[in-house]
Amino acid sequence: MGLRKVVLVACGLGLSACSTVDVATRNNPYEVLPAGQPQTPSGYIQNEAPADLKLVPAFAEAGAVPEPSVQITDAFQVPVSIVSVRVRVPRSLSVSEANRYLPRGDIVWREDPIGDRHAQVGTIVQAAMEQGTASLDGPVQAVLDIRLSRFHALTEKARYTTGGVHSISFDLALTDPQTGELLTPVRQVRADLDAFGGKQALRAMAAGQTQKVRITNHLAEVIRQELTNPDGYKNASLGFMQMLNNI
Repeated sequence: MGLRKVVLVACGLGLSACSTVDVATRNNPYEVLPAGQPQTPSGYIQNEAPADLKLVPAFAEAGAVPEPSVQITDAFQVPVSIVSVRVRVPRSLSVSEANRYLPRGDIVWREDPIGDRHAQVGTIVQAAMEQGTASLDGPVQAVLDIRLSRFHALTEKARYTTGGVHSISFDLALTDPQTGELLTPVRQVRADLDAFGGKQALRAMAAGQTQKVRITNHLAEVIRQELTNPDGYKNASLGFMQMLNNI
């Protein structure tokens, strides 16, 4: 066999070996966790809406999306004050614990102990949204409703080698604090962030810039821009790794 054929065969084998990935299946919220691991570590909040909490109609699992009854503007141009933040992490989002460069799942998070990943990322997003809206003091009072659809941080393998992209997406809406009615149309936000790997990740952690800290600060700035900039937040263009995350 000639050298060229040997190279082609080797490439083919390499590609087939890399083709095994997790598939994001929103019908399966968890992978099977290792035996003996706690399902929910102590100290973490179950981030589920109480039964008596009125959810945004547009965030219902089924049914038509209603039009806002009192529309501020499509571009969020009227200054607002956020009186409360409600973050929803649907249990239908799948979780991946696979230690691969590009695991396939809706939620990938490793910087907390194995446990309730929905609650863990919900706590991060809640803190970020409260941080980003704390200084808003506009004349229109509103509740900020967030529904997470994707939260990809790095696996251990990617964190200590290649790095990658923190791929995060969510829907947001502003609602009336008294009636719960929509003040603005629901809009989707993509908030990707360059994720450090290798020595860069180690230097960042030594400086206190963990994944949790960087993601929290990033999402705080994203929501601030969404609610104060007429054009909203513009997602960063992060190249090839960002494209792979969205396949």
